[in-house]
Amino acid sequence: QVQLEESGGGLIQPGESLKLSCAASAGAFSINTMGWYRQAPDKQRELVATITNGGRTNYADSVNGRFTISREDVKNKVFLQMNSVTSEATAVYYCYAEVEYGWPPSQLDYWGQGTQVTVSS
Repeated sequence: QVQLEESGGGLIQPGESLKLSCAASAGAFSINTMGWYRQAPDKQRELVATITNGGRTNYADSVNGRFTISREDVKNKVFLQMNSVTSEATAVYYCYAEVEYGWPPSQLDYWGQGTQVTVSS
């Protein structure tokens, strides 16, 4: 069983920075892509950023240039550095991991329980 645990959420003011962390307990499984999604009130869950195990990143247009995703493969951790946040960043942020197992390889998606980020003055 794979578990993802997010941390780092909280209340910040517009223009400030915040760093989210996610630790994956994957056992013997191999983790491919990791990332962050978010869900604001009354909206659907949306992509924020992803990063492959090769380091290739992908960002939502709304955060590109302000948010940075990174990972530590040895510790199965992924981070999201959020800079110059606006009220639009208010949401529950979910950690995501695509886990590979078996042969031939199969993939499963796993999600954390989410961490709340609130941007308010």
